[in-house]
Amino acid sequence: MWNRIEGASREEMEALQLRRLKETATRVYHLVPFYKQKFDEAGIKPQDIRGIEDLARLPFTTKQDLRDHYPFGLFTTPMDQVVRIHSSSGTTGKPTVVGYTANDMEVWKECMARTFRMADVGPGDIVHNVYGYGLFTGGLGFHYGAETVGAAVVPSSGGFTKRQLLLMKDFGATVIAGTPSFVLHMAEVAKEEGYDFEKDFRLRVGFFGAEPASEGLRKALAELWGIMYIEAYGLSEIIGPGVAASCPHGRLHIMEDHFIPEIIDPETQEVLPYGEEGELVFTTVTKQALPIIRYRTKDITRLNIEPCECGRTLISMESVKGRSDDMLIVNGVNVFPSQVEHVLTKVEGTTPNYVIVLDKKGVLDKLEVWIEVDEQTFADGIGKLEELKTKLHNEMLNELYINVKVKLVEPKTLERSMGKAKRIIDRREAEGM
Repeated sequence: MWNRIEGASREEMEALQLRRLKETATRVYHLVPFYKQKFDEAGIKPQDIRGIEDLARLPFTTKQDLRDHYPFGLFTTPMDQVVRIHSSSGTTGKPTVVGYTANDMEVWKECMARTFRMADVGPGDIVHNVYGYGLFTGGLGFHYGAETVGAAVVPSSGGFTKRQLLLMKDFGATVIAGTPSFVLHMAEVAKEEGYDFEKDFRLRVGFFGAEPASEGLRKALAELWGIMYIEAYGLSEIIGPGVAASCPHGRLHIMEDHFIPEIIDPETQEVLPYGEEGELVFTTVTKQALPIIRYRTKDITRLNIEPCECGRTLISMESVKGRSDDMLIVNGVNVFPSQVEHVLTKVEGTTPNYVIVLDKKGVLDKLEVWIEVDEQTFADGIGKLEELKTKLHNEMLNELYINVKVKLVEPKTLERSMGKAKRIIDRREAEGM
């Protein structure tokens, strides 16, 4: 462990959280008009917070709230104290902007150091970082975390796959950090280029995040590269990567001394008990530039309060099943892309590359999945392909409870992503216009 607080008792953790929550609530109430109004509307003041259970009385914050106060309307510090600014891509509206004071940067480094120490990364390790640098928090988050634990960093960013592989081999990278979809693409190119994974690469661990990955895909990546798979969870609005990370026992531990988690019913907004599935909500309690109260992440998961074999007592979360706003409703049935991915990783003859296409036929939704087959299956001919198609159709029906049209496509047909993979094409709205 990087910090002894990771093994603190529940009583010690909740006492620390309560003190920090009171300080944060006081800060936002007096410095951010938006929060003062929301607190007043909810009939609560900072001094009314007497126990950690009072967190449930505080108002929620949404991504739209950040957009409505673009760019710096929710900051609690003057700009001369802000040392870093990041933002989302803004592809669905104004970007969400986040700021960091010097102390915020230290908190971020601390959380990322804990992430790397989940796999004992430290001096002597070489971290090949293929997360994107720039306004996206991934690249620089992993960069500074690796340096904090004393590892060397190769700041490769995305793209230029053949060059990435050359550098990994020549520099002797022991750690890779990136999105699952891009590192999977790197493995495909490495095979095409004739690399020997055991002889040419020294990788022992990978840190993956920024997009959901099914258990099957995680296992496939670990086996392809011969590495330990560490999941890294984060959101730029909360701090970036470093909000949670998995240990070798597979538990995704939340850095809850900095970010208090809750699970709510996304419809009723009621807090749910530990172990129940719902929407993940975070309250930051150590951030200075942009503290956030009860941020609705839209991520669907559940929490586990039991201590872990690794010695950490931090609350853990399950891998995100999907986002509530990524959930597809097909003829009244809820479908997550991760369910499709789960099927693909169980069926031999396919690759983990797929696209979900949604159309409308009359008043009914029509779901089709385009799936890449592997080289061997494609070479086996029509008979094998038809057999595979039938098997995939039946497995999809068992997993999703709806009929899915399966379209098999040639190897390397579907577009590869240099960052987060685009898995869904929804034509229903366009057709209804």
